[in-house]
Amino acid sequence: MTAVEAGETATTPSQDRRGSEDDGGAGAGGVLSRAHRALTVGIVSVVLVIAFEATAVGTAMPVAARDLDGVALYAFAFSGYFTTSLFGMVLAGQWSDRDGPLGSLASGIAAFAAGLLLSGTAGGMWTFILGRAVQGLGGGLVIVALYVVVGRAYPQRLRPSIMAAFAAAWVVPSVVGPLAAGAVTEHLGWRWVFVGIPALVGVPLALALPQIRRRASGSAGTGDRRPPDRRRIRLAFGIALGAGLLQYAAQDLRPFSLLPAAAGTALLVPAVRGLLPHGTWRAARGLPSVVLLRGVSAGGFIAAESFVPLMLVTQRGLSPTLAGLSLAAGGGTWALGSWVQARPRVEPYRERLMFVGMLLVAAAVAAAPSVLIPAVPVWTVAVAWAFGCFGMGLVIASTSVLLLQLSAPEEAGANSAALQISDALSNVLLLAVGGAAFAALGGGAVAGAATSAASGAPASHPAAFAAVFLPMAGVALLGAWVTTRLREPRGTA
Repeated sequence: MTAVEAGETATTPSQDRRGSEDDGGAGAGGVLSRAHRALTVGIVSVVLVIAFEATAVGTAMPVAARDLDGVALYAFAFSGYFTTSLFGMVLAGQWSDRDGPLGSLASGIAAFAAGLLLSGTAGGMWTFILGRAVQGLGGGLVIVALYVVVGRAYPQRLRPSIMAAFAAAWVVPSVVGPLAAGAVTEHLGWRWVFVGIPALVGVPLALALPQIRRRASGSAGTGDRRPPDRRRIRLAFGIALGAGLLQYAAQDLRPFSLLPAAAGTALLVPAVRGLLPHGTWRAARGLPSVVLLRGVSAGGFIAAESFVPLMLVTQRGLSPTLAGLSLAAGGGTWALGSWVQARPRVEPYRERLMFVGMLLVAAAVAAAPSVLIPAVPVWTVAVAWAFGCFGMGLVIASTSVLLLQLSAPEEAGANSAALQISDALSNVLLLAVGGAAFAALGGGAVAGAATSAASGAPASHPAAFAAVFLPMAGVALLGAWVTTRLREPRGTA
């Protein structure tokens, strides 16, 4: 998610001017100085709630899918979120550049909470997936708005630190979230995990919104209130609908599914070309490769991570709590990686750090399915994931920093949306590929595996899980190559 910012990365004169202007005035001090403290606490609190949701819901998801007879649709529960978030991201970019990020952030948090409530009260798997879709719309609105806030309210020299603070906000939820969600799931039921999280929404709203209204509201650039770009909104709808059709086709696996697959592709290709920077898919140097790396790194990692709890519950007989805790250490190492990239002394080596980070991700994803061999200890996943998350911390925060550096103020919303679209679209497509391979090799037959696992006889479908993890390791290796394309050519003006 973050791009490499080598010490000799070329910048334009306008970028140099923005950097010098940003470092004056309110730039004195750190992210917790008097000038920035309230805003920092508020927006980091928003990230904290999102982090609790991600870790808690991921722990409860295998049990929810089993109880709703929807294990065969397991990938939909994740990709449904990412599909609608694609539309939300473009909408948020337009909204934030036109009117400021305040409205997008407030509406996004409200939709996020409503989606959780809908999933928590669902009577069937498709209603559950609908709730995840509403939640995804809210998540898309929130994440782009947060990037615009960072770009407007913080000087350039503080942006790596605030991105590191976002990563640090995942540490406590990564440890507490699986424990709390596992305990609630086992003793009260998985539904309480979903309906309980919205109670946390009020605190971030109270902290963040007043500060955003004061420091980051209004249109950017010349002050002119530009009309909405209806073409981008149409493309956003096309990309979301196309991604949804491809995901449906991947899960159906019947000859009839070729029709929605063709329709999805016809919608998706022109929409992607219109919404992402020119040259993204050929890894053109500079901003296009930053956007591409975000998608490659996040998509491969998240697609693999989504199946870790299910693999441990159904193949090794772990409880939901222990399966969720296998990912807990990753929150701390992700934050550590993000902290490392924020150190000024590593700036000349950022590109190399990101290359190493993607190698760590590839190794972690490839090592995870080794626990399908009974002789391999289950804690192998926890160790591997800790290293993989460290690599992701190096990569994700850096792409965010570089994107803001390469964006004019009036383009920050649209470019942030492009970065997040690459992230979410890659998640959808790679989850579709992984989910199709999982279902084709008998993954849907693990519906009763959690019950049999509890009795000491977990079901055996190792090939279905290996078909998810090993290709995603290859995607991470592709990301390692993309890190060599992040630096703009010398002499670029």
